[in-house]
Amino acid sequence: MSDAIQVVNPATGRAFERVARASVADCLAAVDAAHRAQDAWRATAPRARAEVLRRAHELMLADHERLARTITMENGKVLADARAEVTYAAEFFRWFGEEAVRIDGDYRRAPGGANWLLVMRQPVGVSLLATPWNFPAAMATRKVGPALAAGCTVVVKPASDTPLTTLAIAELLARAGVPEGVVNVVVPQPPGEAVRAMLDSGKVRKLSFTGSTPVGATLLAQAAPRVINCSMELGGNAPLVVFGDADLDVAVDGAMLAKMRNGGAACTAANRLYVHADVHDAFVERFTARMAALRVGDGLDPATTLGPMVSESQRTRVAGLVERAVAGGARVACGGRAAAGDGFGYEATVLTHVAPDAPWLHEEIFGPVAPIVRFGDGDDVVRWANDVEHGLVSYVFSRDVGRAMRTAEALETGMVGLNRGLVSDPAAPFGGVKASGLGREGAHEGLLAFLETKYVAGNW
Repeated sequence: MSDAIQVVNPATGRAFERVARASVADCLAAVDAAHRAQDAWRATAPRARAEVLRRAHELMLADHERLARTITMENGKVLADARAEVTYAAEFFRWFGEEAVRIDGDYRRAPGGANWLLVMRQPVGVSLLATPWNFPAAMATRKVGPALAAGCTVVVKPASDTPLTTLAIAELLARAGVPEGVVNVVVPQPPGEAVRAMLDSGKVRKLSFTGSTPVGATLLAQAAPRVINCSMELGGNAPLVVFGDADLDVAVDGAMLAKMRNGGAACTAANRLYVHADVHDAFVERFTARMAALRVGDGLDPATTLGPMVSESQRTRVAGLVERAVAGGARVACGGRAAAGDGFGYEATVLTHVAPDAPWLHEEIFGPVAPIVRFGDGDDVVRWANDVEHGLVSYVFSRDVGRAMRTAEALETGMVGLNRGLVSDPAAPFGGVKASGLGREGAHEGLLAFLETKYVAGNW
């Protein structure tokens, strides 16, 4: 395989597998295959589509360990996190298999009485699905599941850092009974020209992208000339607010989950921790102890509790952010440096004495770094939390339900975790506001994202 992409194990920094590098022509051929298969898949009965997804769910669970080890090898996350991701990812196939038979419509009389209104849902068509490296299984199934349930054929473009998981899932889907041409996987590198060509082909009717806000904005501009239906799950900068009446055990546990899921490389990761002065010192002590106890290493090692970052460039970016924070007055409570040994590890880091207006707080960290900002009764913590371009998720910890709900309503995010550090669920509408994206994934809304509404007027 002369023109191949090297897949690198982040724990060692060495390549362990190769995949074919898709050319622009290869990507257009995949779009053509999806286009040829579209009419037949659209005509497939919803129950038949549902059964394919049910079998895919079962096959993923049966192949659970192999998929988890593949994720760890190419992504770096610890094996426990990879196993949890496979379970979570498989659930999207089960959920959307159940949703496939619940595509709704309605029949009503016009208010004036002159005619009847028949409303139906139809698949949008060939869908281009671009997924990121941080959750290579879940981000694929969260898009493929509803697309197939709705009757759409797909071309999946995984991140070139983590293509093996998506290829393995595509193989499982074929075994589950997905017809030829319905699911196609391409791995162009660099991807820009190929993605542009696919969008310009005239055959792609839907683009679903998960990734950074700048790349999402570029794709929206590229999709605009053909007015392609777009769903965008973009960057995050989640605030986590701990009020003075919070249960500290719950808050610390929730902060660890919200911050360190996937080693901090998640769009839902707590990016800024705002802790009330009454509990600040106690919270910092407990949270820092938990962070300092994390052991960086190879995710396949059972003793490892924090895997490496996915690439050297990602680690360099995070290290630079910490250096700027310290130069601006922040203090390192633990971590603050690259991990010893091979690979791309970075120690779990807690930063204190962080000013609420520090410029770098506007950046998505996407790594194991937790900045803590102290606030008091007179401080407008909600204003600080909202003063960023992103609005994906936020977290609130308080025993006062009224205060927690008022804060949740005031926060400019698409999702809020109340006294919990995890919001993701296949049955929940996942998505954000402002620069964090357009549309929702998961829940019934995730199915609707791949359907168009048609209305027929008649008098029969």
